[in-house]
Amino acid sequence: MSKIIASAAIRGAHKIVEKAFEKYEETVKKFGKEAEVGFPNTAYYLPIIYAILGYPVKKLGDCGEVLEEAKRLLPEVPSDKNWLPYLGPALDAGMATFFAEEVIEAIKYLENPNCYTKTEEPTEDNIWLGAADDVIFRKRGVEFVDGTAPGFAAILGSPPDKETAQRIAQELQEKNLYVFMHDQTNGIYMPYLLKEAGVQLGWPTRLIPFGPDYTSVVFAIGFACRVAMSFGGIKPGDYLNNLLYNKDRTFAFVITFGPVSDEWYANGAGAINWGFPVISDWDIPEIKPYGICMYEHVVSRVPHEEIVDRAIEVRGLKVTTVKLDIPVAYAPAFEGERVRKDSLYLECGGGRTPAVELLISAPLDEVEDGKIEVHGPDIPDLPKLGIKGPPYRLPFAVLVKVAGVNMQEDFEAILERQFHHLINYAQGVMHAGQRNIMWLRISNQAVEKGFKLEHIGRILYAKLKQEFSALVDKCEVTIYTTEDKVKEILEMAKGIYEKRDARLAGLTDDSVDVFYSCTLCQSFAPSHVCVITPERVGACGAYNWLDAKACYQINPAGPNQPIPKGDVIDEKLGQFIGINEFVKQASRGKIERMSLYSILIDPMTVCGCMECIAAVMPALSGIMIVNRDFLGMTPIGMKFSTLAGMVGGGQVTPGFMGVAKHYIASKKFISAEDGLLRVVWMPKMLKEELKDKLMERAKDLGEPDLLEKIADETSANTEEELQEWLKKVNHPVLKLPPLEG
Repeated sequence: MSKIIASAAIRGAHKIVEKAFEKYEETVKKFGKEAEVGFPNTAYYLPIIYAILGYPVKKLGDCGEVLEEAKRLLPEVPSDKNWLPYLGPALDAGMATFFAEEVIEAIKYLENPNCYTKTEEPTEDNIWLGAADDVIFRKRGVEFVDGTAPGFAAILGSPPDKETAQRIAQELQEKNLYVFMHDQTNGIYMPYLLKEAGVQLGWPTRLIPFGPDYTSVVFAIGFACRVAMSFGGIKPGDYLNNLLYNKDRTFAFVITFGPVSDEWYANGAGAINWGFPVISDWDIPEIKPYGICMYEHVVSRVPHEEIVDRAIEVRGLKVTTVKLDIPVAYAPAFEGERVRKDSLYLECGGGRTPAVELLISAPLDEVEDGKIEVHGPDIPDLPKLGIKGPPYRLPFAVLVKVAGVNMQEDFEAILERQFHHLINYAQGVMHAGQRNIMWLRISNQAVEKGFKLEHIGRILYAKLKQEFSALVDKCEVTIYTTEDKVKEILEMAKGIYEKRDARLAGLTDDSVDVFYSCTLCQSFAPSHVCVITPERVGACGAYNWLDAKACYQINPAGPNQPIPKGDVIDEKLGQFIGINEFVKQASRGKIERMSLYSILIDPMTVCGCMECIAAVMPALSGIMIVNRDFLGMTPIGMKFSTLAGMVGGGQVTPGFMGVAKHYIASKKFISAEDGLLRVVWMPKMLKEELKDKLMERAKDLGEPDLLEKIADETSANTEEELQEWLKKVNHPVLKLPPLEG
């Protein structure tokens, strides 16, 4: 390893550890060693320290012990005379750097709890978001599992101007990467340049301003550590597997702009521990041989117009970008972009105008492949119509007709649901809702680039043909913007929606002989296998039985495989010979049995993407459920994030189970343990969201007022309070036999 880089990294690490010690001693005098420290709303404490050392930092005094460990890791700065191997010492220095920087950042939160926004997007008076809490992490971490976000670019410093910053950020977004931004170059901060260029910042657009100092790099590396612990099942303290996991599965890298300080070198050495290489535009020594990283460790003097492609090449990331015949950028990173009122050009639906979207199948000879038409005014026509605007408003209907040898009527709704993200991937276009409650917004910037409604047709045609080629042989798209025609399509759509809903409602577990697997998340949780049935959607809530059936038709070798149920082993538990054989094989022998309807005996695993967690409360013989958006403490003394660490990563944890929201109202929901009648507590927001379905299920169970008897955070926050509540309302769980596993 280059002596110049090693020496600089080790010098930088010494400076940072010394700075952390000084800050720690100063803060102890002010707050005392018993002061609580940590990053907001997380069960991972200071995540790098927790992942590598297995040490949960809770009090300020704990930071002193960590800094002593960092001090022990620090090698001596290489002398001018001795030329020795430098890789190991530099990596140790990098690890010590991250330990010290997490302490520094934790102290920032202690001294000024509002130093960062602690939100998903910048606020009016603060651009820096700080560490991602567990709600943000769970929501965004899923994208690292399903492949929509293969990794991230950690940026140190800034390009010189807003045009370069915007171009580099957009290139990274188009490669589906998250962009984590830190520190400045010559007083210039990249997030401020992007804001000046009118670019939307925050987690929804994958452009994250973590912090104004180099120490905030630990938020990026900590995010990677949490991915390994949460989705990969890597235990805290298992440092080797955490490092290897990220090297092999999280395609991240560091890009630096401008002169590289000793402190930046130290952070770069730290990142290399995780297999994350450093790419710089500055003239610094390079490290070409591979070893810790997949290819080169440090690459320098890369021109700005080449830096993104070079970084991706060095990291070994294979990216296939989609080029469509549209005038705006197109990538999943733009899905979370919002078109606000001050940049709005055209609005359709959302209660403002009649709007509907519909996909239907037809015989091959009734579909003209590639036909895309707009009937009524398109965007270029609006200024000529005398309509007040912008913003303009139009009625809107999009009718997509598809035909294919393998296309089935049951797949229509599945393809139709894809409209949401396919349209949203276009930069400057916002789509919300579905069916006849869809809402479309198109920005001034998109229109200035030449975007028209016709381009929505091009997007749907190209992507449906590309992503569903096994089903769709021919496709045509017609868009209507006149009110009479939109209302005509709307009435036709309502009748089709009703028929679809009736077909889906008639599907039950007992009415089919085949269930489907979902092993999509095995890239992060190798032993996890999800079994999807007509009455049990995937724990992430994204896939139902018909979705899985369609996915198998599209990709017969993919993650959704048919599983013949086979003979019944235990009808009550929902154990079948065919299911057990498949799960054992698909989990590589880690899981031998799975009960589809029990939380106590061989419950299904999750990777970490679950919408909710159900947990048994033995003293009450009841079950509590908490959703990932609930930030508070549950009556069993654990938050969602803590519970997630117990059930995620493909673990089988009797008494705990990850579930989708809508599965809670299913007849098969933990039916082996009396189902919904056992539920004694869930957050108010979850009760409100599922109110209609839960009330309907409660009536079926002969307990029409059950929902009112299920406690929430407004009525009980401890097990003792919950016990009193159950007696007060005479909850039906009091009449049920004790739970026995």
